[in-house]
Amino acid sequence: MKKVLILEDELNIRSFVVINLKRAGYDVVEAGTGQEALDQLQEHPEIGVAILDIMLPDMDGFEVCRRIRATNKQMGVIMLTARTQEMDKITGLMTGADDYVTKPFSPAELTARIDALFRRLGAETPAPIMEVFAQGPFVLNTRNHTLEKNGSRIKLTQVEYAIVKLFMQHPGKPLAREDILAAVWGSEYEGDLKIVDVNIRRLRVKLEDDANKPVYIATVWGFGYKWGA
Repeated sequence: MKKVLILEDELNIRSFVVINLKRAGYDVVEAGTGQEALDQLQEHPEIGVAILDIMLPDMDGFEVCRRIRATNKQMGVIMLTARTQEMDKITGLMTGADDYVTKPFSPAELTARIDALFRRLGAETPAPIMEVFAQGPFVLNTRNHTLEKNGSRIKLTQVEYAIVKLFMQHPGKPLAREDILAAVWGSEYEGDLKIVDVNIRRLRVKLEDDANKPVYIATVWGFGYKWGA
């Protein structure tokens, strides 16, 4: 059974989420504080997706996300954000979250986002045949989901890896934001296109020699992005 962590300090919201996730077939681990969530993650290393609220009594969800990403790039992370706080969404993505769900949300929406992350993590598919993409200074290995630049490993989240793989499968081809969104997050994803832009910004920090003067991930104004390695 797939295991999910829900970090939410408001008991009524947490209980609501837990009930619906269990109905959807998930094994759920609960936490009411940031430190409790980090302890639960150590105790249950098999957790595949963490759902993090932002406002917590001890540390905010952004800090929890940062600490998760410091040691675990593979786990799926979803932030719970307030509908009116646009910066919360951007900050959450920049600290390493894969997705966000705005409050109030429906159980079906949250479950769909979790399902999509587990599919991306490969929980439902056999190990792929190894394929290696070597372009410019980059080498991407699809068997172990790794990317190297000039021989040095670059740590990527699953979403970042999926975007780079998509780019390297279409070198030099302009890709629309809508196409990137559908390929990486799924055709049924109902979030906005901003999530693509923020993840590209995050990737440029990791891949470019100068993130403010991108060479490998070029912007195609009014359309999307193009891989130029």
